[in-house]
Amino acid sequence: MLTEPVADEGVLNAAVLGSPIGHSLSPVLHRAAYDALGLTQWRYAAHEVDEEAFLPFVAGLDETWRGLSLTMPLKEVAFEVAADVSPMALATGAVNTLVRRATGEWDAHNTDVHGIVAALAGPAAAASVPTSATVLGSGATARSAVAALARLGVRQVRLAVRAEARPATLRTAADLGVEVEQVPLAHWAEATGAGDTPALVVSTLPTGAGSAAAEVLAGRRLHGTLLDVVYADWPTPLARAAAAAGLDVVSGLDMLVHQAGEQVRLMTGRDAPLEAMFAAAHEAVA
Repeated sequence: MLTEPVADEGVLNAAVLGSPIGHSLSPVLHRAAYDALGLTQWRYAAHEVDEEAFLPFVAGLDETWRGLSLTMPLKEVAFEVAADVSPMALATGAVNTLVRRATGEWDAHNTDVHGIVAALAGPAAAASVPTSATVLGSGATARSAVAALARLGVRQVRLAVRAEARPATLRTAADLGVEVEQVPLAHWAEATGAGDTPALVVSTLPTGAGSAAAEVLAGRRLHGTLLDVVYADWPTPLARAAAAAGLDVVSGLDMLVHQAGEQVRLMTGRDAPLEAMFAAAHEAVA
């Protein structure tokens, strides 16, 4: 049974772990939330931790630690320290949040799914969600994208990949009742957003691969929505190409803030001050 965070007593610590970690905006977002909520006893740091160092790092944390945000490459090894795992973390095979119980045990969550759903909530409310969608990539974030799309009502997903889709992503789709069609990344835009059916696309590609995906859009006219999970150096080449092709483009910054907001809620037990977090995020990337 997943538990609520322990009661506030004295200085409380949280952090983001990963490698590389220098680019992370998590400290900016969480500290902005603490300031807005008046949680003056909370501290949030960033630590460079790879897979080999992860277990010793967690084992060395004292009783003041309340939560950990996890980025690559720790989203799978985190299962090894979890006493309980949320259904969404199980479905995606990826953990990006650890919340400590009063007993010292850790509960594992995936807030990336929440972040994607929330980022697409505006476009989804403005137009009916299609029953099919396209996901670019097939890694851990792609698994979260498939889960988010399933939550929105999508039942068919085209996975656009350079080679074969990763088995874990196919398992996630199957477990969630989502039918998968694999297509080459070079042909991802074909039959996407054509005719009367709007496109719903989530790109989980890094900037370099996203640039290649952008080239596919040259000379095309589409309608619908594309979420690019990248937020640095915005707009990305893919975002620019998608907008030029007629798609409504959602920045990965929206996903990032919403998933961090859910982490704040899980760790502190308080609703996240999203307005303050968005303001801090936009200032950080300006």
